[in-house]
Amino acid sequence: MRLYNYWRSSASWRVRTALAYKDLPFEYVPIHLVREGGHQHRDEYRKKNPMRQVPLLELDDGRTLAQSVAILEYLEETHPEPPLLPQDPYLRGKVRQLVEIVNSGIQPFQNLATANRLRELGVDTEAWIREWIQRGLEAFEREVSETAGRFCVGDTPTFADLVLVPQMYSSRRLGVDPSSFENIQRIEKNCLELPAFRKAHPEAQPDAEL
Repeated sequence: MRLYNYWRSSASWRVRTALAYKDLPFEYVPIHLVREGGHQHRDEYRKKNPMRQVPLLELDDGRTLAQSVAILEYLEETHPEPPLLPQDPYLRGKVRQLVEIVNSGIQPFQNLATANRLRELGVDTEAWIREWIQRGLEAFEREVSETAGRFCVGDTPTFADLVLVPQMYSSRRLGVDPSSFENIQRIEKNCLELPAFRKAHPEAQPDAEL
């Protein structure tokens, strides 16, 4: 498999963590989102992913999957061990709810394309981003208080942890201090003690710019 991704992309980070956690080998293909106007806009990549986003997973037979949550679901269905979803249907629903708080409630409002367009329109981009991050983290903290063990839902990692850790990194980088959120700070710490999360960390990637 090939993973087209960018070192600091939180959506890419989610997929890297799943691949590492399930011990699935892949070829790392960097797509620089800023350099030369953004390599995601080049014709070659645009043919693979018309949305011009990362990540994109290319399977061994050449078929492709875009959108990080869809990729996570595919990996879980095709490589169910070790699992990243609980067996209980209600808890599986809670995992997906937590994922969407970040994936739908924060990520679209902080991503590069949105920020660039807002600047063009004269919006205070930094304030806009911080508002949505703060709102999303507050909701995540409240919801996870009902399900957390060592991780977001119980004592083993799930999709929810895979989206939370990158969001915590992005939150700090974008000016939101998550130190007041006791549960998610503790969960983040537990996650980063696991090899898969450390292996997927942006600063461990070959295209990292530190």
